[in-house]
Amino acid sequence: MSLSKNIMTALKEAMKSKDQTALTALRAVKSAILLAQTESGAKEELTEEQEMKILQKQVKQRKDSAAIFIEQGREDLAQPELAEAKVISQFLPEAMSEEEIGKLVEDAITKTGAEGMKDMGKVMGVVNQAVAGRADGKTISNIVKSKLA
Repeated sequence: MSLSKNIMTALKEAMKSKDQTALTALRAVKSAILLAQTESGAKEELTEEQEMKILQKQVKQRKDSAAIFIEQGREDLAQPELAEAKVISQFLPEAMSEEEIGKLVEDAITKTGAEGMKDMGKVMGVVNQAVAGRADGKTISNIVKSKLA
């Protein structure tokens, strides 16, 4: 079953159970997917990789918003954002640990022959392909910087 169908099924379940948090989050995801489909002008299906990127973006937006709200002392606004991020995250694959990412980074460094920070882009490209959406770019970037420094 495709990711879009899973999201539609979850959306229907959220409507039946009257779960407003899940309903809001899933409607936003559905909207983002529909926008991406119609962006190219054709009504074509998105690849699973494209759908994963949309979901990751939605989760990141909510976590960033929550961080800003917490920074400003607005816990009441941060909690719904974190709850929505959690709902959307259930459709993403299991996140990789920092140790696993570290091993991939070391392999990428030896594979590309990277010698310093000037080669960070090469390493990031290889690692991003290997990770395939199971880690965020910020985490990968921090690990690559620490290994190349």
